[in-house]
Amino acid sequence: MPKNRNAFSSLTAWRRRALSGAVHRCWRWAREAGAVTAEHPGGLRFARIGEGTRLAFPQGTVFGEPWIELGDHCVIGEQVTLTAGLMPDLDLGPEPILTLGDGVVLGRGSHIVADTTVTIGSDTYCGPYVYITSTNHSYDDPHEPVGKQWPRMEPVSIGPGCWIGTGAVILPGARLGRNVVVAAGAVVRGEVPDRAVVAGAPARVVRSWHPEEGWQPPLRTPAPVPIPAGVTPEQLLAVAELEEG
Repeated sequence: MPKNRNAFSSLTAWRRRALSGAVHRCWRWAREAGAVTAEHPGGLRFARIGEGTRLAFPQGTVFGEPWIELGDHCVIGEQVTLTAGLMPDLDLGPEPILTLGDGVVLGRGSHIVADTTVTIGSDTYCGPYVYITSTNHSYDDPHEPVGKQWPRMEPVSIGPGCWIGTGAVILPGARLGRNVVVAAGAVVRGEVPDRAVVAGAPARVVRSWHPEEGWQPPLRTPAPVPIPAGVTPEQLLAVAELEEG
């Protein structure tokens, strides 16, 4: 190959590397500048953003912020939708509609649609693409398009300390107790007791904890290594943010 062609190829490769580096630097800057916190809310006006809470950039659809309360040290991943009310610019009254407790983690691409009250307890973690809604389509009239029929709304309550796996769906009226595990892809409705594991569509209890007997059926894996003493919540949140990124 002629030398001038080699030189041209080298120059092209250098330009591509330089352009790629510039794009990545700009994207890192945009992610940092576009993140929403209590100190830097951008154009969003939540009823409350707690200390240490961060909404990653880019955000998903967000409206009804005056009726959304976010606790302290929450991690909200990229493209997460948070809505209160059926549509923007409604007056929803004096009380919050969507409430996240302290330390809640919402994975990338998750949706919370709160047309009536949705409450998520402290230290509940959601994997990516979890869908939580207080509204469901009705189809009572067999002659009218389903999308044009007035939806049904029921409050949703998720207790503290839960884990909700990737792609799970929490339907209107669901009431999850404390430390509930929802398997990936499960579709949950109705009441789930404390310290239960649910899986399937519709979800059913596949494992539960009893004070005298422990987990039944028994766990098949050894207990994980406990969190070392002295690890702070901020360090745990930093690890969660790295996993989200």
